[in-house]
Amino acid sequence: MPHIAILGAGITGVTTAYSLHKRGFDVTVYDRQRYAAMETSFANGGQLSASNAEVWNQWSTVLKGIKWMLQADAPLSVNPMPQWHKISWMAEFLGNIPRYKSNTIATTKLAVAARAGLTEMADHTGVDFDFTPAGILHFYKTQKDLDHARRVNGLLAQGGLTRTELTPDEVLTKEPTLRGDILGGFWTESDSTGDIHKFTVGLADWLKRQGVTFKLGHAVTDVRSDADAVTIRAQGEDRFDGVVVTAGVGSRAIAKKLGDRVNVYPVKGYSITVNLPDAVSQAGAPNVSLLDDKAKIVTSRLGVDRFRVAGTAEFNGENRDIRADRVKPLTEWVETHFPDVSTESVVPWAGLRPMMPNMMPRVGRGRSERVFYNTGHGHLGWTLSAATADLIGGTVADAFQKPQIDTTLSGELKMS
Repeated sequence: MPHIAILGAGITGVTTAYSLHKRGFDVTVYDRQRYAAMETSFANGGQLSASNAEVWNQWSTVLKGIKWMLQADAPLSVNPMPQWHKISWMAEFLGNIPRYKSNTIATTKLAVAARAGLTEMADHTGVDFDFTPAGILHFYKTQKDLDHARRVNGLLAQGGLTRTELTPDEVLTKEPTLRGDILGGFWTESDSTGDIHKFTVGLADWLKRQGVTFKLGHAVTDVRSDADAVTIRAQGEDRFDGVVVTAGVGSRAIAKKLGDRVNVYPVKGYSITVNLPDAVSQAGAPNVSLLDDKAKIVTSRLGVDRFRVAGTAEFNGENRDIRADRVKPLTEWVETHFPDVSTESVVPWAGLRPMMPNMMPRVGRGRSERVFYNTGHGHLGWTLSAATADLIGGTVADAFQKPQIDTTLSGELKMS
């Protein structure tokens, strides 16, 4: 039985462990944190959102970013200090603008396919993660943004996603608690939400009971691959038949040790978890998941007494500081659009999204025949995780000539 190491115990690493375990591999998962899902998979926006599959590689995004650099509370913040990784990443981002349409369609296909995989994992393991199939509502406040959404809708449709345009009255019918000047919206019935942290921890606990080894609190200090094995150094040295790198923003440094280039950049996102302590707040918070296109803010209702609000993108290197000036707009957004919700108890968080310049995950083989990657999912790690886990599971099985099992997603999508 081939023994595979997985580097990273976030949503991507743990779903990859599930995929490989299901195929009969002996699996060991490493993470520097003492528990699973303690970094980027801790408190994201909660959306399983094929409707948010549009990649960012557009000139309009660049122009907005330049304008937003002068606004402290803008959705995008860029540290103006020059840094080679940031500059080179942005240059590659610009180089991928011609692939905006094709990459948006491909990401949509992957996100739609991922739904079946996540359902299978949840049903098979019985993990409770505050899942709700409530749908996702995008709403718009300007005609320009609404017109752009109509154009995006055509690309999403080519990827297999059905969205329905709504009038302002229909938007408020879908979510009666929403306040503000709404020009229109789009409704995605097939999208859903859930707590990424609860899912990842629950899945990891289930895998431990099935015999998967988790070496948590084991920071990987070195990794190397040769003709015979992959060697992992982390509180000792262990040898494996192969390794899958699922280390989020740490994947770039690990890939370099293995002779590969995986150009992920850490794009910081913020969230707040609004505790809903009373009946008024619980009734005043939305039940459907929302995306405010102008503010670039997403929301999810996590059970009866929690409301997750997330957004912003900050280019500031591997910096995990939680800045009050970036959190404040999220709280003010809640107070503006949901005035009956108490913001007395708000828990802020920040995480680093591992983003590739083309906004597409890196899923596939490395230069060495024993090295594989499943990383760089950006803001869609939760949404895409089940599909990319299945893809990399199939790739590893092919490499070790293990018989493929009959799974929902294997063979449906191919990514380099």
